[in-house]
Amino acid sequence: MEKKSALELLDFIYESPSAYHGVVKVRQLLDANGFSEVKEADKWNLKKDGKYYTVKNDSAIIAFVVGNGDVVEDGFRLIGAHTDTPGFRIKPNPEMTTEGKYLKLNTEGYGGPILNTWYDRPLSIAGKVTLKGASVLKPEVKLVNINKPLMIIPNLAIHMNREVNEGYAINKQKDTLPLLGLINEKFEKDGHLLKLIAEELNVNSEEILGFDLALYEYEKGCLIGMNEELISSARLDDMWMVYAGTKALVDSKSNKATKVMVCIDNEEIGNLTAQGASSNLLIHTLERITLALGKDKEDFYRTLSNSVMISADLAHAVHPNLPEKHDLTNKPVLEGGPVLKIAAAGSYSTDSFNAAIFTEVCKKAGVPFQKFVNRSDVRGGTTIGPVTAANLTIPVIDMGAPVLGMHSIRELAAVKDNTYTIKAFTEFYNV
Repeated sequence: MEKKSALELLDFIYESPSAYHGVVKVRQLLDANGFSEVKEADKWNLKKDGKYYTVKNDSAIIAFVVGNGDVVEDGFRLIGAHTDTPGFRIKPNPEMTTEGKYLKLNTEGYGGPILNTWYDRPLSIAGKVTLKGASVLKPEVKLVNINKPLMIIPNLAIHMNREVNEGYAINKQKDTLPLLGLINEKFEKDGHLLKLIAEELNVNSEEILGFDLALYEYEKGCLIGMNEELISSARLDDMWMVYAGTKALVDSKSNKATKVMVCIDNEEIGNLTAQGASSNLLIHTLERITLALGKDKEDFYRTLSNSVMISADLAHAVHPNLPEKHDLTNKPVLEGGPVLKIAAAGSYSTDSFNAAIFTEVCKKAGVPFQKFVNRSDVRGGTTIGPVTAANLTIPVIDMGAPVLGMHSIRELAAVKDNTYTIKAFTEFYNV
């Protein structure tokens, strides 16, 4: 069962090459389990035990199951994750030619990818394309995934870069532009990317008004290790937690609390978008749920006072070659179970109160858990936890499944930790 679940995760991630495609996969899982879409523009009529979801910008989705108790007294039980991944986005007018032979694409970095891991790998393109619509204010949106090895970022030979293994400062504007192809006698001056997209979507390239496209690793993830106990894949951060949380939501039992799975976008660049954690998207959605159940504004704030959330991201497992990079007494390992993330600076939202909640949840689920704190001389990252806690003013547990190589094009996790995390999330929704 553990291996089967890990293979299902790999399929889910492979079919989610962009945040937009990730939302499609979540919708498919929800639709198959009796959920219905409620749109922002519609009046919401919700029923107890009803299963619903709403989508924002095609890249964020919030799913919820209305509890069979009183929403004010029983509150919300939330899990939050993010759909975006560090990497590269394609700029407008991206085509560039050099040396009369090479066709490249102009890109910019998104978030904090480990740049050298993107070299010499087959890459492709996926994302959102905007077309002319029936109205100027209503362009048509289509998703595209050119699912073939389309381009590559070639390394410079060591003979021309003798210091590369001693530390080389990669320039994102110069060193990481992908090679799309070679110029020959049939070469047209420009429009190659738009032509590829138009052919994939079966539209005329003149209809394309814009795009939000990202590069991704073409090769599918796999199980690895002597006993296939490890998961090697792109986009574990954070599509793994999107999958685990959604799976827990659909597998959990009906109970009094209203259960919510939050999959937001743009965490890797600071959350400050309409579909990000710093927006009012989540608080507006929770308020609408409360109002649609016949409650008023004051009832909504009372509901929040009885609510709790898990901010689900990934956590740094101790590195087998560099254990000194970790805190002296808090060193999570692969197969050790989900990890509570703690920071005195407030970059993680876990405190002793909400940590106690997660501790008891893991005990009830029969799942081991660990704790992570950064070395005091190392600045760590952050998550949607602090900003969500500040917006909702509720306890938010910051945790993550342990991983090696976070923000690499290909991260490494453990099969057992996938099972542990889903079990813990399911128990959280059930209690």
